[in-house]
Amino acid sequence: MSQPDRIRSDPSAPRLVIAGGSGFLGRALTRFFAAQGWEVVILSRSKPSANLPARWVRWDGVRQGEWTAEISGAAALVNLAGRTVNCRYTAQNMLDIYASRMDSTRALGRAVKRADAPPPVWLNSSTGTLYRDARDTPQTEASGEIGEGFSVDVGKRWEAALQEEDLPTTRRVALRTAMVYGVGEGGVMQTTDLVVRLGGAGAMAGGGQYVSWIHELDFCRAVEFLIERDSPAAAELAGPFNITAPQPLTNREFLAAYRQAWGVPLGIPSTAALIKLGARVMNSEAELLLKSRWTVPERLLNAGFTFDFPSWPAAISDLVALARAQGHAAR
Repeated sequence: MSQPDRIRSDPSAPRLVIAGGSGFLGRALTRFFAAQGWEVVILSRSKPSANLPARWVRWDGVRQGEWTAEISGAAALVNLAGRTVNCRYTAQNMLDIYASRMDSTRALGRAVKRADAPPPVWLNSSTGTLYRDARDTPQTEASGEIGEGFSVDVGKRWEAALQEEDLPTTRRVALRTAMVYGVGEGGVMQTTDLVVRLGGAGAMAGGGQYVSWIHELDFCRAVEFLIERDSPAAAELAGPFNITAPQPLTNREFLAAYRQAWGVPLGIPSTAALIKLGARVMNSEAELLLKSRWTVPERLLNAGFTFDFPSWPAAISDLVALARAQGHAAR
């Protein structure tokens, strides 16, 4: 059996364990928390390709093993594991999407339950697409209406799996995360930037559907805020949280600001039929673009969290400037 990487920070530093941490969001959290003096441990099937300030420990997302030793004594646990939903919803892909989320969450639940020193907080991924297609009213944690369909069912089962074990000393948070925009391999912008710069980002199917989003930095800051390991108010920060910027906007407005940031004056609009055809060609699902996601982070705001990037025009301008500085615009 391979041994974990031995990259250690100060032995007294708090330890953050990120399950499924080799992807875009895991890398972002790793850099963010390591910069603040945390020891970060990534649990994943394969070693992250990027040079990250973290230790890597192998796990398969199902079985108990040597990785469970990292759970005991950790200051916080974050689970990001799950097969991408950017695929065709074939029977096999749907099974893989379910299994990758349920199995990993249950494996972590068993490890937390058996730990001598369970982490005081466990943040588990969920999805902002739990809510119905909403074009009439924003969806909050308290008043939002749960939708129907495969993606919604995945989210409901995922959050239920988080609560299966009796963990009296571990606060559990379900991260109902919107699309996270940031620069780097595997991120949403790796695909969307190209579409925008080629002039293909006009209003989609009329452009009336709402887009919920969050800047990568605010995603990391929200996770930090919800960990709150020394806060007297931490006990209140449990259950589902919408991890999304407070100013969602329509697809038409979203893409107009995106084009402006890249200096692209026009975008070719597309019909719902064309989007469905394109999704099939790209082995994806049209729902990812056509469903209206009008999600608002009511609980975060009420708890006192402030966003560095509450508005999309400011967020995308910042990200495009970063992409240009890093040479991504030339690709």
